[in-house]
Amino acid sequence: MSEDIGVYALEPRQVRRSFDRAAKTYDAAAVLHAEVRENLLARLQLTTLNPRVVLDLGSGTGAAARALQRRYPKAQVVALDSSRHMLQEAARRRSWLRPFANPFANPFARVCADAGLLPLADAGVDLIVSNLMLQWCDPDAVFAECRRVLAPHGLLCFSAFGPDTLQELRTAWEQVDSQVHVHRFIDMHDLGDALVRAGFASPVLDVERYTLKYLTVREAALDLKATGARNAAAGRAKGLTGPRKFAAMQAAYEKFREDGRLPATYEVVFAHAWVPARSARRDPEDGTRVSLEEIKRELRARRSK
Repeated sequence: MSEDIGVYALEPRQVRRSFDRAAKTYDAAAVLHAEVRENLLARLQLTTLNPRVVLDLGSGTGAAARALQRRYPKAQVVALDSSRHMLQEAARRRSWLRPFANPFANPFARVCADAGLLPLADAGVDLIVSNLMLQWCDPDAVFAECRRVLAPHGLLCFSAFGPDTLQELRTAWEQVDSQVHVHRFIDMHDLGDALVRAGFASPVLDVERYTLKYLTVREAALDLKATGARNAAAGRAKGLTGPRKFAAMQAAYEKFREDGRLPATYEVVFAHAWVPARSARRDPEDGTRVSLEEIKRELRARRSK
């Protein structure tokens, strides 16, 4: 079992390199990431949180940071990412939008750092939002750091890919060889357990599935590459994939074709969890808590408009 875990372990340097390379192509290709981000941010409208400091964890090119800055104009927004090139792109986009920005808003800060080792003070953040970053990290390390830097009654709100993500690609490669071609993604229940271990109160998690459709496998592969989603598993083949193997994988993927298109399934886990108060004098169920039923009801209402 330990050997199996080892081959799926991610190499942080390879992850950073992949996202550095994708910095200039990310926004054009990240259609799914943008839709998930909008869904994630919409859930914040169901809370009464009025944060002073907001952390966009795994900020990429800063789209969520810009949205958070608009939503909380009086807050200091911090965009943190391990990819220096992604943060450089975030700075360029921030400067392009500066003439149209709220003059009373603070420009968001950019910090290049590892999500599992945050260079932030204890209890100095009120809200952490993280869109589709967690699958690139050790969740226990990230949640421990989030718990440390969040103030009492602070909120962690995130999305992450679940285990059914890219199931068609995984199955197709399994017909070709036994090497690691697709990462393993973490189950919703395991993420919930990790949140509890880190000391978060009453985490709420749910799952949504998205399907992107392509004419060819190569189109899907190019989209993954453009968003930085390269194979960073320790057990991956270190050389280039030969044309015969790729052709064999394409042939295996064809069995999933429907209505002339090849599906790429993404399972997305959405979660939010609160930091308990230090004092029992304030009710921990203080009206800012939101149930899963409330979230689903509100999102259905928004989509029907």
